[in-house]
Amino acid sequence: MFAPPEPACFLIADISGYTKYLGGVELDHAQDILADLIGSIVSALGPNFKLAKLEGDAAFTYSSGEMVDGSMLLDTIESCYFGFRRRRRDVAQATSCECDACVKIPDLDLKFVVHHGEAIFQQVAGHSELLGPDVIVAHRLLKNHVVDELAVGAYALISQQCIDVSGLAPAELLMTSHTEEFESVGEVAGWVHDLDRRWDEEEERTRVIVTPDESVLTVTTPTSVSPQTAWEFLTKPQQRMSWQPWVTEVEIKDATGGRRGLGTANHCMHGPNAVIEEILDWRPYDYVTDRTIVETPHGLVDFKHTIEFEPTAAGTVIEYRFSLPEDPALHEVGEYVAEHYGDALRSAIPALVEQLEAEYGAQTSD
Repeated sequence: MFAPPEPACFLIADISGYTKYLGGVELDHAQDILADLIGSIVSALGPNFKLAKLEGDAAFTYSSGEMVDGSMLLDTIESCYFGFRRRRRDVAQATSCECDACVKIPDLDLKFVVHHGEAIFQQVAGHSELLGPDVIVAHRLLKNHVVDELAVGAYALISQQCIDVSGLAPAELLMTSHTEEFESVGEVAGWVHDLDRRWDEEEERTRVIVTPDESVLTVTTPTSVSPQTAWEFLTKPQQRMSWQPWVTEVEIKDATGGRRGLGTANHCMHGPNAVIEEILDWRPYDYVTDRTIVETPHGLVDFKHTIEFEPTAAGTVIEYRFSLPEDPALHEVGEYVAEHYGDALRSAIPALVEQLEAEYGAQTSD
């Protein structure tokens, strides 16, 4: 007996160029390389997206829910792609093997298709299988004309059906409108997110980070959750009210296309007072840096603030670091603010860790 259909977001990460790559290369090395790349892809997509099935050179994943957090979706896709590019580069540079399988690693690339709809979760031989028309649509989207029509090699093709529940404004994010048509399915409208362009922007962007040596206040918190879970929880401003007792309201400003990230400003209310946080650097799932502006009896004081996520064997160490204001005349005020903010932050850490572990447990329960 089939269970009722459930809403879900389907994401397929596909290593493009793999069939051509296999022609004439040493199969034992090729299979090792594929296993390494696929493993890194699945790890990068979880736990936000759970693995449904490995399909040769592709990973079919899903995330349950009627709505999709658009920022989380793009952060996950881009972080996975950037990791793939770095992994491909590292493997190619590290190997001394001159076989075709190793030499041709740079020929491989990665594409994503994303669709939202319904699926029936059916248990087959002890494994959960996803069935339904929307699952078929997601797989049909792999056979598209994006490369031929748009000359984009690495991309995420996101269906309009997914965009509609994501809160994203794709045109503002420089995505390109694209439509595919399939027999027995009809037209499927969507948007193409150019990952080659995003990689170039990522490589060229200046890093802004408060280093340990620059920090006037450092608060370190070990957790048992993944960097993805910690990042998603801490970069959603509305979550702050659940664990920071002095935060009463958070409003997001200047989120281009509905996406949190570089240039976004959070107006964080502490009772009648507002603390403004301007995002200066956004590197899922490594670190985020903002300029924090605080009203004091001496006027407005601003300082840089970095939250870094360091993966460990046990989970993730979250480290908060704050720099002094750039104006030396405000250093004494900055030290005063840091001392009191540090006390308040440390008092909130137990509630943060408790909620993080509960969230991670829910994400990984199945």
